[in-house]
Amino acid sequence: MLLYARNVHYAVGNTPILAGVNFELAAGEFVGLIGPNGAGKSTLLKVMSGLWPGAQGQIELAGRPLRNYKTRDIARLVAHVPQTTNLDFPFTAREVVLMGRSPHLSRFQIESAHDRTIAERAMQTTGTLHLAERLANTLSGGEQQRIIIARALAQEPRILLLDEPTNNLDIKHQVGVLEMARGLAHERGLGVLAAIHDLGMAARYCDRLALMVGGQIIADGAPEAVLTPSRLAEAFEIGAQVYRDPYTGQLALSVNSLEAIYEFQSNGSAKIRATNGAQGPHHR
Repeated sequence: MLLYARNVHYAVGNTPILAGVNFELAAGEFVGLIGPNGAGKSTLLKVMSGLWPGAQGQIELAGRPLRNYKTRDIARLVAHVPQTTNLDFPFTAREVVLMGRSPHLSRFQIESAHDRTIAERAMQTTGTLHLAERLANTLSGGEQQRIIIARALAQEPRILLLDEPTNNLDIKHQVGVLEMARGLAHERGLGVLAAIHDLGMAARYCDRLALMVGGQIIADGAPEAVLTPSRLAEAFEIGAQVYRDPYTGQLALSVNSLEAIYEFQSNGSAKIRATNGAQGPHHR
């Protein structure tokens, strides 16, 4: 198991953010981390990547406790791509991607031809090689996002943590990034965990979905098993239904335009009382 978390708690001051998270990520898996704003998705990614120390509970990377790793060793194993990164400095895109090689270099070591080859390969994977000589601060937000993903790949990680990787991207590049993430898992054997807001995209591309609400993962499994009407109502307060698109055969999400009407049962589950047509086109 590449990533293992049990009963993980994390608080900022007196405010609890994570409240007993249990999660596992294996090599070759692409898992989507979904949930409403404020559920703790970004915090969980930062805690598991070692960026935010101080969590309580058990976190293991590749079979070793996270606390036993030095920062440089974590960076050789885990690459974290944040929601936003401002590239305001006048480095070229190639130079930014080469920064991903720093965990593999000593303090004053200069990048070798091997390092430059790895950086170029990362730019090819993310479709950014044509931007190599452009100054990073002249790129669009979407182009900068793909450069940051290339920098993460240049680390040659075994685990890739992506925090809303499709932010600022048009539909073509959203699809490209998610197909790339799936390919990195299935073809290169990385463990990929991505926080994704677009539930339809998550259902289509991810092997598993982990649904976070209130600092806990309340459901973890195949997209069809996680994206149920009751769970969507509980987590997002919407009426919705997942169905198979009759044209593509892919999972799709039909969301009610009206506020969901639901009631919580004594066991904590949610039951839709009225969905007003949130059944998907094949039910019409």
